[in-house]
Amino acid sequence: MDATSLPPTLRDIDHTRGPLSAVLLMIIYGNYQCPHCAQANRTIDKLHKALGEQLCYVFRHFPTTDRYPQSYRTAEAAEAADAQGQFWKMHDKLFAHQDNLDDASLVEYASELGLEIGQFLKELGYHTHADRIQADIDSAVEHDVTEAPTFFISVRHQGDKNLETLVKNILAATLESKS
Repeated sequence: MDATSLPPTLRDIDHTRGPLSAVLLMIIYGNYQCPHCAQANRTIDKLHKALGEQLCYVFRHFPTTDRYPQSYRTAEAAEAADAQGQFWKMHDKLFAHQDNLDDASLVEYASELGLEIGQFLKELGYHTHADRIQADIDSAVEHDVTEAPTFFISVRHQGDKNLETLVKNILAATLESKS
């Protein structure tokens, strides 16, 4: 079995929501400018509310600047927010304001989150988190990810096709296993 047929393993640098001991682990490769990723994020939020502690959700960056020019910059903004303990709040804000992801808006969101703006701007300017983002991209390439969103659950689901069906089936299987 080659590496692309195995789901990615958790890393110390991963951004996780939910307990690592959860029954269901979902890893998504996505970017903040992709409308399919935003839809996937809304669906995952619903799934997380329904499953609670049964789900551990991992977000990994997969910026595709050829289609979404601000996707790398938004990944940098999320990581700069993470350096100040606000990754998930920035993550949610970026998806909520997907139509406004220019640099001025990113600074506005950082300010709204109470981030230290000097540090935030310095990290963006010096591309401080480039290695962290590249680690996610390298993981995506290792697992044959070619588009965002791509999910790994126990099987891989790529793109936006049948996302609602996928989520319903996961929910049904999880609830069935609890009975």
